[in-house]
Amino acid sequence: MTEEQSATLIARRIVLLRGQKVMLDADLAALYGVETKRLNEQVRRNPDRFPADFMFRLSDQELADLRSQSATSSSPAWGGRRYAPLAFTEHGALMAATVLNSSRAVEVSLYVVRAFVQLREVLATHKDLARKLAQLERATQALALKQDQLAASTRAQIKQVFDAIRELMVPPEPKKRPIGFVEPEERSTKK
Repeated sequence: MTEEQSATLIARRIVLLRGQKVMLDADLAALYGVETKRLNEQVRRNPDRFPADFMFRLSDQELADLRSQSATSSSPAWGGRRYAPLAFTEHGALMAATVLNSSRAVEVSLYVVRAFVQLREVLATHKDLARKLAQLERATQALALKQDQLAASTRAQIKQVFDAIRELMVPPEPKKRPIGFVEPEERSTKK
């Protein structure tokens, strides 16, 4: 598996909470090859290394929202726990690797950083594209106002093109797995 593929797999575990991209303690522990209990133990032993902008505990509502998004309440990451999960920002995820002090944690932390960077680049690309599209739209509208020769239908078509491009910029919703028993498709050749 390439570094880019590893970063992409890790990026799938990054969620948006409180306006920040974070990884939950169970996902981070799995990546670092330790039990969630061990990760949280090291965090408790080193509170000075984890200020509020590095890590926070999920509220009951945030936990309920995450459970509803994953369509399961018995996820190994959340089921049967006494406390709500911890959420680590990019800096918190790196700090967790340092307090775990294992070679796997150090190695995987590089992929975690790359995943966060990859997400930032995607967002920056979308923002840059949106800015350029807005500039182009303003220029086209100014041109249309200056030149009355453009027919109303042409302006409407140009607006439809801009609207279609904006729709394409919206990230697709993740595919959802069907819930319950799903019958397999019948085979076309029965004997």
